[in-house]
Amino acid sequence: MELSKNFTPETVERRWTDHWKQKAYFTSKPDNRPAFTVVIPPPNVTGVLHMGHTLNETVQDILVRKARMSGFNACWVPGSDHASIATEAKVVQMLEKEKGIRKADLNREEFLKYAFEWKEKYGGIIYNQIERLGCSVDWDRVTFTMDDHYYKAVIKVFVDLYKKGLIYRGARMINWDPAAKTALSDEEVEYKDIQGKLYHVQYRLESADGQPLTTVFGNGIIIATQRPETIMGDTAICVNPNDERYTHLKGAFAYVPLINRRIPIIFDEYVDTSFGTGALKVTPAHDINDYNLGLKHNLQVVDTLNEDGTLSEAAQLYIGTDRFKARKLIIEDLKAAGNLVKEEEYQTRLGYSQRTGVVVEPRISTQWFLKMKEMAGPALKAVVDGDIRIHPGDKFLATYKYWLENVKDWCISRQLWWGQQIPAWYDEAGNCYVAETAEEAKMLAGGDDSVILTRDEDVLDTWFSSWLWPSEVFHGVTKPGNEEIKYYYPTSVLVTGQDIIFFWVARMVMAGLEYEKEIPFRDVYFTGMVRDKQGRKMSKSLGNSPDLLELIDKYGADAVRFGIMISSPAGNDLLFDEAALEQGRNFNNKMWNALKLINMWKEKSIVMPDLAAEAFASMNWPNNWFRSRLNEARKEVEQLMGQFRLSEALKTIYSLIWDDFCSWYLEWIKPGFEEPVNGHHLSKAIEFYGELVQLLHPFMPFITEEIYHALEARAEGDDLCIRQFTPVQELESELDGISVQTYLENGKLLKEMISGIRDARNKAQLKPKETVLCHINTTKTSTVETIAAILAKQVNAKEIRFTNVAVANTIATVIGKDQVYIETEQPIQTANQKEELEKELEYLKGFLASVDKKLSNERFVQNAKPEVVELERRKKADAETKIKVIEESLSNL
Repeated sequence: MELSKNFTPETVERRWTDHWKQKAYFTSKPDNRPAFTVVIPPPNVTGVLHMGHTLNETVQDILVRKARMSGFNACWVPGSDHASIATEAKVVQMLEKEKGIRKADLNREEFLKYAFEWKEKYGGIIYNQIERLGCSVDWDRVTFTMDDHYYKAVIKVFVDLYKKGLIYRGARMINWDPAAKTALSDEEVEYKDIQGKLYHVQYRLESADGQPLTTVFGNGIIIATQRPETIMGDTAICVNPNDERYTHLKGAFAYVPLINRRIPIIFDEYVDTSFGTGALKVTPAHDINDYNLGLKHNLQVVDTLNEDGTLSEAAQLYIGTDRFKARKLIIEDLKAAGNLVKEEEYQTRLGYSQRTGVVVEPRISTQWFLKMKEMAGPALKAVVDGDIRIHPGDKFLATYKYWLENVKDWCISRQLWWGQQIPAWYDEAGNCYVAETAEEAKMLAGGDDSVILTRDEDVLDTWFSSWLWPSEVFHGVTKPGNEEIKYYYPTSVLVTGQDIIFFWVARMVMAGLEYEKEIPFRDVYFTGMVRDKQGRKMSKSLGNSPDLLELIDKYGADAVRFGIMISSPAGNDLLFDEAALEQGRNFNNKMWNALKLINMWKEKSIVMPDLAAEAFASMNWPNNWFRSRLNEARKEVEQLMGQFRLSEALKTIYSLIWDDFCSWYLEWIKPGFEEPVNGHHLSKAIEFYGELVQLLHPFMPFITEEIYHALEARAEGDDLCIRQFTPVQELESELDGISVQTYLENGKLLKEMISGIRDARNKAQLKPKETVLCHINTTKTSTVETIAAILAKQVNAKEIRFTNVAVANTIATVIGKDQVYIETEQPIQTANQKEELEKELEYLKGFLASVDKKLSNERFVQNAKPEVVELERRKKADAETKIKVIEESLSNL
């Protein structure tokens, strides 16, 4: 197989994607293997995968591929969410822009026809991105939350919960999105601290018999408000009954500025006497606290806003004007009328819609609600008892618990057409009948043909459908107890973002316990937020979120996966930087060059003659060392992945391949110039590289599959993505009668020796081709003898000798606690060496002084951990040894 100069992902990715699909490797059917099930958090059908999705999907694929290669029947279900608010907004925008059609000009069926057409046109984009990223999903299982069976499941659950008394309908103060013209749940409101203004407005006062009244603030009473546009909705002014400034106002009235409506002065201890003037304007239609006061004191409710955020006819002024524009007009009119006393800067919090980004309005509205307290208890217990494990638990467990312990009823109705229509019908008298079908509703209404029923226009909150996801993707609600739900449920792990812990995670636990009588997943792994280099959340509005497909075209899918995972510590936010993708591309090329080197060796390898046991052990030492290192890394990676520390696992594999395999092992077995490679070394190198790419495969599937096949070390029909890992408990602990730990320790010493001697050669400005003689003063003579042949070759030494005294006229260096004297063929440039040694001596004396200072500090020695103190003592001993050797070397020059 002829290899290109560099790895070319564009030619490799499509070929392997097609091959894997043709082989149906990722298609799962129940069998006798244990299931490993993952359901993709369904991305909104509206758009494209952003970098948060990229991280999420990559993490899932790593876990799924690893499970598939570890004997599990891996099933990864893809799909998408209908995203009612966002999608309806997109469709409305498209109709107006492209067809000149307003939603108001269509009936429901006509609008839904356009919505499904839009979904078919744009919904496939995210699936293409998921495939391009290399995700090993089961494409036969694609599920959409508006699929027929899924729609029926949502309706069935609504009816069931209604019959159980958990769903009810009523007028409540809810969050209203004026842009989407729909209700929102509390969790769909994001609060932001902003710099606002507080407006002090004077209201005229009069007694019950019509006499003017004053207060300590002058003529009338002064109210501070952030929202002057709601003044026309005021129906009372409230003061504290214990506030002596206002006791004379019992039975009095105030007049609303500009519209001159007379409203009562009421008294309630709810008012904080120390805030502002101690007087509160009560606007029951536009504030939850005012609404509760209104209920208590039987106040009129005047709603001054239309559903689109413009002022209503009830406002009497500025009818049809946007609320924020009306605010400016009212302020000017209040100034002109003499009612505006002053305005001041004010730090406040405003709620914004997560869906449209507009400021949310509190609004009294008749909606459908789900009682949450009863369902929250079991969902909380499942996590507290450890049935569901959250990763990283120390960070997100408290958040999960807090929300469930303080949960409020869930507003589940939305004033939209795109979504599952609420299965409730009303007769002409207003009686409500909840049923799965119109026919069943009619039977509930008595079955009389004369009864005319009208269906509720609203749809259900998108999250009310997606909370059934782990179950209904296997038809668990619509076909209870079927073969697949019994095999695949509960799922193995949920990978999702921390921002939907309330919306989705907790609610899925509730639904799973309610309908499957079992938790929906064993583990929940929360990824961090992907931010730009400035720490900002990535968004389209900021223009700081890169296009995934452009990144894949530029760097390759493997490099993108590498870049985002190497930067992603478990659960923590990550700062996205394309430099990490560049690092991934460089890693690809490093591995590609290693492949080319091994393939080149194949062309001129020789079969080595039989060797005596001792000679073979010496020749085979590099292979036994790397096998030991590979086994050590395998165990470490297994442990890290079990802890969901995937970034650390990738770093371990990266170092193993780049450093241990490419930089050390291949160099140690590399033949001399134009010499044939040892056939035994070659076969071992191929064997090791095959295992290395297998270990890396879940993280970087395309290049690893390509290298695996190019090595030609596989069995017929064997593809890497299904090659099974050797269980870590079966890995060798001893090789040729020597423990793995011994090989590791000797390998560490060899690397230190090579690096130390090379560094000393460089400082002495020796040319690489110049041979030397190395004299080593060490207490580990037998160990160094084991590695002497490789050491000599790597540092271009004719011979490695041992000594217990300083060797004159040599380049002296200290490696660990060993002294090394490098004898050269040409006279040593003592001036250069003396200068280098004096620099190092000065540094070491300064370092020793700092360590001595720390160890002489009694507070440090008493309070620091024993291992920290011991480390400082070892640093001191090492520094003293090196200083002694350098001083001896200087005296020998």
